[in-house]
Amino acid sequence: MRAILVTAPGGPDSLSLHTVADLPIGPRDIRIEVAAAGVNRADVAQRQGSYPSPVGAPQWPGLEVSGIVTERGSDATLFALGDRVCALLPGGGYATEAVVHEELALPVPDSVDLIDAAALPEALATVWSNVFLSAGLQPGETFLVHGGASGIGTTAIQLAHLAGARVAVTAGSAEKLAVCASLGADILINYRSQDFVTELKAATDGHGANVILDIMGGSYAARNVAALALDGRIMVIANQSGEDAVFNPFHLMQKRGRYWGTTLRARPFAEKAAIMRAIRADAWPWVESGAFRPLIDSRFSFAEAAAAHSRLEASAHTGKIVLIP
Repeated sequence: MRAILVTAPGGPDSLSLHTVADLPIGPRDIRIEVAAAGVNRADVAQRQGSYPSPVGAPQWPGLEVSGIVTERGSDATLFALGDRVCALLPGGGYATEAVVHEELALPVPDSVDLIDAAALPEALATVWSNVFLSAGLQPGETFLVHGGASGIGTTAIQLAHLAGARVAVTAGSAEKLAVCASLGADILINYRSQDFVTELKAATDGHGANVILDIMGGSYAARNVAALALDGRIMVIANQSGEDAVFNPFHLMQKRGRYWGTTLRARPFAEKAAIMRAIRADAWPWVESGAFRPLIDSRFSFAEAAAAHSRLEASAHTGKIVLIP
């Protein structure tokens, strides 16, 4: 099989295609002939040397794939050979084949393009686990997502809108905000020219956001607390600012708020399997009906992996970037 390896920690040019040994398959695993792999900022961090694959996982990047089941372990029963699936991986998606426990895979409906399906597992698992399972977003509540035009953002907008929440977003251009609006965002804030705390308070009559999904961390911390409603929940899933978070704890106490940081990749298998079961039960019907759709920014071949990473790092994308073997 072929895989995109990180030859040495560094820039996008440190990605290169190599021949590697086939992966072993366990009793409950399935082998997937990869149609596409999603590109995520965790892959960038791994390439830079700060976010290695967990022990036991392939050492090349890639947290999600779509493709065809070509082999089943001796005890695997959830999928048949030839089934179209997408899957959440601990690593190893940037390859022509992937092996994953069957409970971390989902069936791809005929209505969804198999390549586009590679954009589903990581974003859905991140948003569903944080916004719904942990923060408990309810119908009628106000939800704020930073980076609304990102892969996480475009996923979060759609899911929150479908769940009956009022959705606010921040993004860096009128074009990106227009895409957010088309997906169901109600409150549109250009972070380059507007203060999101002021705009959100004005749009909600001073109420603020019940749930905030934050990819920026750092300097956004104090402003997130200021934008929070009483009993609000802030879910921090990344620190793209690279800065330390500084805020007055008393201000969070006044809001009876929660400030919660999480990761997905390092969670135990049982937790990730439970998240995927919850998605299958509660979110997947929206995928099957077409009410939710993965928004694809661009497709790159494996040979163009460096260009795909460069586009992601420049935040030039709207939606998800995928790699195709």
